[in-house]
Amino acid sequence: MEIKRLKAEYMDANVFVIIENDNALIIDSGAKLEDVKKVVGSRKVLATLITHGHFDHAYYADAYAKEFGCPIYIHNNGKATLSSPESNYAEDGFVINDFSNFKFLEDSGELNLPPFKVKYFSTKGHSKCSICYQIGEDLFAGDTLFSNGIGRTDLVGSSKVEMIKSLDKLSSLTFATTHSGHGEDSDFARQKRNIALFKRFLTR
Repeated sequence: MEIKRLKAEYMDANVFVIIENDNALIIDSGAKLEDVKKVVGSRKVLATLITHGHFDHAYYADAYAKEFGCPIYIHNNGKATLSSPESNYAEDGFVINDFSNFKFLEDSGELNLPPFKVKYFSTKGHSKCSICYQIGEDLFAGDTLFSNGIGRTDLVGSSKVEMIKSLDKLSSLTFATTHSGHGEDSDFARQKRNIALFKRFLTR
């Protein structure tokens, strides 16, 4: 499995293209379509997985769906976030109101997208629709976990209480690498320290 990272047009958010032979998955959709097409090439895109509904992670979701003919997956709270510029923080009025290309996920489960098996976990805290995806030993954490921090909990739909619950949930997982919504990747040991540190910080 090969993982390629692109920088989004907005706020340097990360977009990941995961490649296995002739198939691909896309994590988040803030990078311009033309840039993603260059990485995808002739491969079949099976799905776009959105980590949360903030505009910098979801801006081009419909464009990806139309170009690649793939469904878009997001937590079921994502509809409310995507349809409100106040909740998704777009300054240009960006919203999504047509959800015909979307598939909505519950709090946890598994997607069977051969050759990929994707586990997903609701990780509310940064937003009501935050969700992490695990493929093998790789965790795609969106804005829940960063290399040296966690997502903000002072935004519309954010919650310190929910973030603590999500950090508890993530502390029970085993993974090798965390791919965050912004910044660099981090390893399991760093994230174990990171999670423990911010759980203490949030409960002060």
